[in-house]
Amino acid sequence: MNKSAASPYWEHFEHDADIGIRGVARELDQAFEQAAVAMTAVIAEPKLIAADQAIAIACAADDVELLFLDWINELVYQMAIHRLLFKQYRVNIKDGKLSATAYGEAIDRERHQPAVEIKGATFTELRVYRQADGLWVAQCIVDV
Repeated sequence: MNKSAASPYWEHFEHDADIGIRGVARELDQAFEQAAVAMTAVIAEPKLIAADQAIAIACAADDVELLFLDWINELVYQMAIHRLLFKQYRVNIKDGKLSATAYGEAIDRERHQPAVEIKGATFTELRVYRQADGLWVAQCIVDV
């Protein structure tokens, strides 16, 4: 995790039995990308995951917070149905529509050693906002 003001970063934050994910970046798209990396890091070390497969993802919402919730839940769904772990993400958000590509590989339990399974993103601590310093923050609690 790199907290330099010039570089996007991700982090976790504690919340009872579940865990919070947060992405911070100069651009909203990058904050969504970083939060997705934080989600991956709840499950396994992202550095251990190859970016061999690409999955296209699209969602839309009138509200940026609902768009973020849909984004994380769509990632959880795609990982489950394709039995993948994602390493990196490319997101484009325009006019309430998100189009993205998630890159990853099939789960290898021995190599990836997944710690938990994420059931989904929740409305708890759900916030997408721009800080006074201009950085975007996208966060929520994920149910593990």
